[in-house]
Amino acid sequence: MKQLRSKTLLAIFLFPAMAFSQAAGDTTVPVKHEFTVKQAVEYALKNNVEVKNALLDVQNQEQVNREFISNAYPHINGILGTTWNPNVATQVLPNFISPATYQVLIDEGVKDGNGQPIQMPDDFGFIAAQFGTKFSATAGVSLSQILFDGQVFVGIQATGATMRFAEKKKEITEELIKTNIYKVYYQLVVADKQVELLDANIALWQKNLHDTKILYENGFAEKLDIDRVSVVLTNVETEKRKLLNTISNGYYGLKVLIGMPAKDELVLTDSINDNEIKDGMLEAINYNYDDRKEYQYAQIGKELNEFNIRRYNLSRIPSVTLTGQYAKNAQRNKWNFFGKGDWFTISNVNLNISIPIFNGFFTKSKMEQARISLRQTENKIEALKLSIDQEVAMARNNFRSAIETMDFQKKNMELAEKVYNQTKKKYEVGTGSQTDINTAQTDLKQAQTNYITALYDAIVAKIDFQKATGKLD
Repeated sequence: MKQLRSKTLLAIFLFPAMAFSQAAGDTTVPVKHEFTVKQAVEYALKNNVEVKNALLDVQNQEQVNREFISNAYPHINGILGTTWNPNVATQVLPNFISPATYQVLIDEGVKDGNGQPIQMPDDFGFIAAQFGTKFSATAGVSLSQILFDGQVFVGIQATGATMRFAEKKKEITEELIKTNIYKVYYQLVVADKQVELLDANIALWQKNLHDTKILYENGFAEKLDIDRVSVVLTNVETEKRKLLNTISNGYYGLKVLIGMPAKDELVLTDSINDNEIKDGMLEAINYNYDDRKEYQYAQIGKELNEFNIRRYNLSRIPSVTLTGQYAKNAQRNKWNFFGKGDWFTISNVNLNISIPIFNGFFTKSKMEQARISLRQTENKIEALKLSIDQEVAMARNNFRSAIETMDFQKKNMELAEKVYNQTKKKYEVGTGSQTDINTAQTDLKQAQTNYITALYDAIVAKIDFQKATGKLD
């Protein structure tokens, strides 16, 4: 489409092929949608894939927070196990039995076979003994609870910021989608306006052709004049067909952008005129960085970096945990734990205090990394401010220039209409030539084309200005 700049055509034709393939495989009944631009945005916020994924990112972050918060709750686990010892472990022990036996014999004055009193030997050797049974079983429950851990508590405090961080990222995605929808929507609106102008031009050239044929039949024009008008009329009709095809593809692109099935019918109900574009032109001269979602996102990122520093700082202080266990244990030489037999109780409660003393400067290194990351974030925020200032200044200049160009092209189009009307009157009374009216009509069409281009440029410039100042509704 020659009349509209290529910088936004890509947005219209972003996914036409995908749209056609979707229509080919879908057998549901088409639905007709009549949307204003705001309704198109509302539809996209519910159906656009990128927005859906951004919402899932928020839900995922919520679950990540729950996972972290679970560290502050008691952890209770059941214990159930059994052990089979095909070969019970053998322990070699000093022979503590023989000394006691010899001592009894000595005390009783027992004599050996030679009639001599029994004496205590110097070495009794070792005894090999097995302790335990072939089968054992344990059933019980264990509990662990963090009583104090600075890192866990700071992490819990940071969950609110992480949720706001994910939410803000979703809002940035929504705003980007909204901006694209505004531009594509109004491009199609302006293209429809251009079709109306082409229809008017076609009607003029058809009348011109009719009048030229009558003049030719009466000997006041040449056959060449008829051919010239026919060529121009054919070119204008061809241009209209191309424009209609471009608009049709543009509707498919907009449908994909807002998440609408390609088979559904989409009707754009908004219109646009000069006054609507100029409305609020001088507003938002003073802007706030906080109005920009990117700036809000960066500020939350800075807050998270500060939490990170606090987390590593608190890792230097002791942490306290409480653990406990209650279990029953049984031992058998046969696996018959569901029958009769004793089960012995095991229970313990432990209070553990972990005192960081030295970890090879790991904590210090992590804190320095966190501080550096914070300074980098602060630098990025300052750079973002400069970028916003530049973006606003350029958007304001482009907006004003686009408005001036639009006004100029509108006046030029009106002037071209007057020239054409005057030339047509002269031609009708016989004081003008066919070449003059052809030239005037061509100039009128070019002026209309320039106005359409300027009109769309002004719309885009206003959208960019509103986005730059954080005022895009």
